Amino acid sequence: MGSTYDFIIVGSGPAGSTTAVGLANSAKKPSVLLLEAGGDNTDKNRRVDGQRWTTFTNKEMNWQYKTAPQEHCNNREIDYSRGRGLGGTSTINFGVFTIGARDDYDEWARIVGDDAYRWENIQPRFKKLESFDRKLPAGIDKKYAAPKAEDHGTSGPLKVGYAAEWEEDIPVVLDSFQEAGFPLNPDHNSGNPIGMSALINSSYNGLRSTAADLLTPAPDNLKILQNSPVQRVILEGKKAIGVESNGTKYYASKEIIISAGALDTPKILMHSGIGPTKQLNDHQIPIAHVMEAVGQGLRDHMFVPLIHSRKEDTITRGAFYSDQKAMDTALEQWKKDGTGPWSKYACETGIGFFKFDDLASTPEFQDLPAAEQRYLLSETVPHFEVFTHFPIHWLAPDLPTRNYLCLLCFYYNAQSRGEVTLQSSDPNVPLKFDPKYLADPFDRRVAIDTLRKILNFTRHESYAKDSVEQLLGPKSDSDEDLLEHWRQNISSSWHMTGTAKMGRPGDADAVVDKDFRVFGLEGLRVADMSVVPVLPSAHVQAVAYVTGITCAEKLIQQYDLS
Repeated sequence: MGSTYDFIIVGSGPAGSTTAVGLANSAKKPSVLLLEAGGDNTDKNRRVDGQRWTTFTNKEMNWQYKTAPQEHCNNREIDYSRGRGLGGTSTINFGVFTIGARDDYDEWARIVGDDAYRWENIQPRFKKLESFDRKLPAGIDKKYAAPKAEDHGTSGPLKVGYAAEWEEDIPVVLDSFQEAGFPLNPDHNSGNPIGMSALINSSYNGLRSTAADLLTPAPDNLKILQNSPVQRVILEGKKAIGVESNGTKYYASKEIIISAGALDTPKILMHSGIGPTKQLNDHQIPIAHVMEAVGQGLRDHMFVPLIHSRKEDTITRGAFYSDQKAMDTALEQWKKDGTGPWSKYACETGIGFFKFDDLASTPEFQDLPAAEQRYLLSETVPHFEVFTHFPIHWLAPDLPTRNYLCLLCFYYNAQSRGEVTLQSSDPNVPLKFDPKYLADPFDRRVAIDTLRKILNFTRHESYAKDSVEQLLGPKSDSDEDLLEHWRQNISSSWHMTGTAKMGRPGDADAVVDKDFRVFGLEGLRVADMSVVPVLPSAHVQAVAYVTGITCAEKLIQQYDLS
């Protein structure tokens, strides 16, 4: 028999950690239990900033999920990594700290009917979260990064900012975009991401920042149990009273908050008998509460690479990555003081968010619902993203040279709706993940146009002058070849969203209400990316953090804990 706590939170990723810490730090100090399925990920040597691109290959830290074969992607099974252990996916992601568009949050507020999600109320939560270091390396022009003090926090638990040292060609590449007609944006986290920016990273002084930082040290009234996967919620009629983890039961006197992420929160719900009738019946799981929307509405961001070899005299990373002794020596320097090449190479990048001028004229756009059209034409909502200096050789070791530059092309606002579904009555078996990439005509249109736009940029003199040859890209400019490049090379950004969607009472596609409460049940909430009813214009770890902060605020208010 386990103990009883005021609140139980399941999952220690960005949303679960912020919910747990927010509750535990409230004035009345309720007792909080945080259950994490994985182990301790706080080893400093797993947080080398320049190695953040390969942390996900550590099998102890990754659930190693894959999608189902994707019909529109040449039946490929695509990496669907999820972080395992304290800090969740923040421990294995690529350290991109982008908060999205102010219109994302205003749309969220509109969908659920609650001004708590409007930008004017969300931005103060981001400022509360972050400790933003705005310093730039010596000699870097402020045209690349000039954030305003009023848009950022400086005393939060999560350290974010720019790398202390930049690769020599980052300003050169940013200038190339500007010369090719892509305007610079001095701060992608101001609420308006449109433009080309220097990336704000979830790292500081060469060290990756993770959600585990919020838990260190943990308040005395916050109990953290690792290696404690939750198989099901314990229900008493229509009231959630506890959870079961590996045969041990833990009870909550007030509420249970599931924060296991968009792929695993639906699994816990369904194995608790909360979910779609047919799936529960097919797997002989007793039905406790019918919710047909659980596991539906899966959305994500996708990308493909464009790779060009570059002239050797324009970069120095090729020599570093080609010299094992240099990399080993650099790691010893990093262990000593956090400086050196592992705090420089692939620690700063360019990131740009842009609109298509002619999107509204396309038949695929005109076929969208009016509300979606209006949202896509909002001032701050981008239609595609470009990301520079991705160190793809770690994932493609057969690349013929280390003197290269890889651009990632992302299409945004995917209209395809995937699903996560039961494939076993065993609660320890993962769900089947089918995001249905490129299934919607709008997605294919925007994917083609995104790739064409960035491919044309690589041919602009400002960029092409330092390129030698294309190492990976489409065979031609035709729609067919551009789409085939997507089909053969598409990857998930691991931005899974929407599988327990927030909405209004009566919405057929909603699982939780504006206060994160599961419709029809008492004492059970969900707070993670599964509830977010928009696909944010961002790399979503920041959105997960602010989701947890918002949930904690609502619980503190309801239970008068302030």
